[in-house]
Amino acid sequence: MAEKMKIMLADDQTLIAESLSTFLANYAEDMVVVGIAANGRQAVAMADEQNPDIILMDVLMPEINGVEAVEMIKAKHPEIKIIMLSTYDDDKYVRSALLAGSSGYLLKDISPTELIATIRALKNNLIQISPDIAKKLVQQKYNKEDETTDDKKYIDGISDSLPWLKTLTKREREIFTLLATGFDNDQIADKLCLALQTVKNHISIIYSKLEVKDRFEIIRLANKR
Repeated sequence: MAEKMKIMLADDQTLIAESLSTFLANYAEDMVVVGIAANGRQAVAMADEQNPDIILMDVLMPEINGVEAVEMIKAKHPEIKIIMLSTYDDDKYVRSALLAGSSGYLLKDISPTELIATIRALKNNLIQISPDIAKKLVQQKYNKEDETTDDKKYIDGISDSLPWLKTLTKREREIFTLLATGFDNDQIADKLCLALQTVKNHISIIYSKLEVKDRFEIIRLANKR
């Protein structure tokens, strides 16, 4: 029998943390919750004690916030994967969390079954980001004109890790973003005010440039760091 993934939860809202722990215990047979931390300081200490495989970390917590906790944990335990779970999709929090070393950023409105699938996907070292946030990040990289120092550091990192984006035109990047976040051809045409055949032509070019065969590979490519 395969060894279970050790999951640690860090959230100052007890009801949310305990509900998530109960759900994982009942519906994820390949996972075991090894601890629940009520603040960032506890999360850092518990990571030392339990050495979990994956930590689900809230962003805003007492004593030490989630981003600071990620930095401290990753400095000592780079092998631990951390997913931020938050109600906030603010760019500042997302950038800070990813730069600190988190393996993803998900909104708390994600369904429990999707969360389980996301945790399992970490085995393939895929960065996990909620679709709405991923869309904002990709668009921001190419549309933002006034970059702060932190913005530039983040964007430069994305450019280095996703060099294939540079091969696409601005319109192709728009369509790529919509493909990666689940839009079908008709929805893309409506969203961008394009003819359906024009969208199909762009998609064919995108597939050719990125050497992919279907939308599944587009989504998988979009998740790669």
